[in-house]
Amino acid sequence: MYEFKYQRPNTVRQAVNALAKDPEAKILAGGHSLLPVMKLRLARPSQLLDIARIEGLSGIELKGRSLVIGATTRHVEVANSDVVKEALPALAALAAGIGDPHVRHRGTIGGSLANNDPNADYPAAVLGLGATVITSKRRIAADDYFKGMFDTALEPDEIITKVSFPLAKKAAYQKFRHPASGFALVGVFVSKRGSEIRVAVTGAGANGVFRVTAFEEALKKRFSPKSIEGMTIPAEGMNSDIHGSAEYRAHLVAVMARRALAEA
Repeated sequence: MYEFKYQRPNTVRQAVNALAKDPEAKILAGGHSLLPVMKLRLARPSQLLDIARIEGLSGIELKGRSLVIGATTRHVEVANSDVVKEALPALAALAAGIGDPHVRHRGTIGGSLANNDPNADYPAAVLGLGATVITSKRRIAADDYFKGMFDTALEPDEIITKVSFPLAKKAAYQKFRHPASGFALVGVFVSKRGSEIRVAVTGAGANGVFRVTAFEEALKKRFSPKSIEGMTIPAEGMNSDIHGSAEYRAHLVAVMARRALAEA
């Protein structure tokens, strides 16, 4: 691992100012996204800005018809929260299935979304629920936030502070897990909120998380696994590696979508 400086800002403003002054600095929250790539020497930040203890960046709160989760809230807190289990049980279940206990006790929702790993679980929930990513500068709709593999709409000096999830009448998440890492080879989040239906897929796409509009249109008639029975998506644009071909992942998208609909 390369040499770097370590700082612990006391406020979001201090962290933002430090990022603005040093383009090579990186934000550290749980560390499960950043530290592994540093150990592999795939990243060489000049300094780490530890925001894990900044007051007001963690916590879970129900505000009207939205569930608001602070950026440094750990996965295990989301999974065990009675508020989340009552308001959005699908989100609690998703958090409970992330990685292993070590990852869930250290990893944060903000870190996961800022990194936008193509196999991460939270992007599917954010896109699948039409959530809003709240930053130190603005509010970003889910459809505008994800730009591609490891790429987001975040600016270099912008920090995620909260995520606001609208409550859904029906929602569920199903994934085909990598047996070692727990990452999603394919994960599908489905939701129904009023007349809006969303189907978001993680793990399968070469450009990261995406929506399946063909499934969404079919489900407008009836929110049921039978509505997409026999439907598939093209293998073009899917990931292909030693764990599964593009064709296999395309097949799994339909399978996981039907399972998620059955659960929802």
